[in-house]
Amino acid sequence: MERLKLILIDFEFQSLTKWFALSAIVGVVAGLGAILFRYLGQSVEFLSLVHFAGFIPAEAAGEKSLFPEVSRELVPWAIVVVMICGGLVSGWLVYTFAPEAEGHGTDAAIDAYHNKQGKVRGRIPIIKTLASAITLGTGGSAGREGPIAQIGAGFGSLLATWLHLPARDRRIMLAAGMGAGVGAIFRAPLAGALFAGEIMYRDADIESDVVVPSAVASTVAYSVYCMALPKEIRFTPLFGRNLDYHVVTPLELIPYGLLALIVTVVGVLYIKTFYGLHDVFKKLPLPAKLRPAVGAGLAGVIGVAAYYGFGENAHLFAVLGTGYGTLQEALSPGTLPAVQILLAVALLKILTTSLTISSGGSGGVFGPSIVIGGCLGTAVGQIFQQWWPDIVIHPQTYGIVGMAGFFAGCARAPFSTILMVSEMTGSYDLLLPTLWVSTLAFLLGSRWTLYQKQVRTRLDSAAHRGDFMVDVLEGIQVGDVYDPNRRIILIPESMSLDDIVHSLVKTNQHYFPVVDRDNKLIGIFSADDVRSYLYDDTLWHLVNARDVMTPNVVVVTPEDDLNTALGYFTALNVDELPVVDPEDRQKLLGVLRHKELIGAYNRRIVEHKRAAEAA
Repeated sequence: MERLKLILIDFEFQSLTKWFALSAIVGVVAGLGAILFRYLGQSVEFLSLVHFAGFIPAEAAGEKSLFPEVSRELVPWAIVVVMICGGLVSGWLVYTFAPEAEGHGTDAAIDAYHNKQGKVRGRIPIIKTLASAITLGTGGSAGREGPIAQIGAGFGSLLATWLHLPARDRRIMLAAGMGAGVGAIFRAPLAGALFAGEIMYRDADIESDVVVPSAVASTVAYSVYCMALPKEIRFTPLFGRNLDYHVVTPLELIPYGLLALIVTVVGVLYIKTFYGLHDVFKKLPLPAKLRPAVGAGLAGVIGVAAYYGFGENAHLFAVLGTGYGTLQEALSPGTLPAVQILLAVALLKILTTSLTISSGGSGGVFGPSIVIGGCLGTAVGQIFQQWWPDIVIHPQTYGIVGMAGFFAGCARAPFSTILMVSEMTGSYDLLLPTLWVSTLAFLLGSRWTLYQKQVRTRLDSAAHRGDFMVDVLEGIQVGDVYDPNRRIILIPESMSLDDIVHSLVKTNQHYFPVVDRDNKLIGIFSADDVRSYLYDDTLWHLVNARDVMTPNVVVVTPEDDLNTALGYFTALNVDELPVVDPEDRQKLLGVLRHKELIGAYNRRIVEHKRAAEAA
């Protein structure tokens, strides 16, 4: 890690080379995390659902079980027992070690990006992985993208912290990790890159800074994950390559428009059910650790009751687990499941997913969303085919388009969803109707979102606080604001930690420039940097200022304007910046404080107001 720090120091502050290197590392870890999650989830499933209940969940065409098929008699009500046990273990893990890991995970990563400087506790990805593997492996209705995205996001955040990168860089690496996780698990690298930037906001905005790092991380994660798959499905789209459909006539955009209205209405129902049950579970007089077991048990009862209620139809088990097997049949050429079966799966999947995750269970919401949208879309397509047989030739196309439209409306992420569904189905032939339906669903569903931590635009994000003061600060230089006569304690590079500690006691100064024998600036450290050494007094005479300092000092000159300084303050999350001579950038002239910049901003605002009143 120290060697990596030295390499990064040699690059420019925001160089593209640095981001290629860091994003590739995040991508490797996200890809390995996806592999680990796949092994854990299928192992739990094989040991619990398959062996104990005799239930073998159907899979998508691009998936294959790690374990050989076994012959077991199906015991439907044993599924409920397995799910309750899975909820108990998952709830104990989450609420004992990392309560932030409850729910679908993506919201937590969005919140960390906007409000926590991109910081994620190191244990969260680990607990999320274990809890989600247990939830999904025991039949919980949830998706895989949440835990994988949180693995990538958590590692990206931790890597930035280990390298002492500024808050802006940590946020970018967190988002790149999210994109890498989604790109790997859904085998959609391009969509993963765009997803990371688009999912942050409710309105038509995108975090452009994260797109290139996310593209690198997502591509690497996708490649790492696919190389671990069996040869016959390696680099295969999740739902195979046989979904060869296309638009027959432009008139078909009319029924597709009706589909957009339907998926929007059902999407609102999904969101209201999800958060309505979340509020109900919060009010239950039960310990938080037990709530996931209650939710999982109720979801299991619904799944088994639906199985018997529809004449022991195995398609109804799609309301449990991922449900990809039934969705695969709903999208593939050949005999389709009946309309009533598909509608039952779509509507009951809303309920079982809400019970599983809103109760505190761990798992993603994207996977269930595409099952709901896909089954609903194919059912609607079959109905439309009866009405307009000359226009609606392939009802399955409505399933593919419904997948994209449903999640685009619920998640407020139309363009990444369009790409993701196209990559998951291995075809761009339905790009036009997918764009049409996703855009309509995005516009019609603007009042609702599945991710409550999203903000409307960058203007509303704490991550960009200060970015919009630039015009007000135009024309003000650092030399007009900082105090050149302020006394600053300089630390010689050879000063021992013992002497540094005693110097800190005598001053309120927080940042300490380090100078060499010629009084040239060579580094800087803060009082917080010193605290990490205080608990080991054996180091006090061994460590000196050069060991404690950060050598890559970001500085400003008196001739720089406050826009430049504000950019550094925002990116580095520091309170002071060294001011140096423009001719000799190692000659320290003083320091610029963040509060001095804010004071200049406030004065300029007052001046503008007075000028406006006078006019």
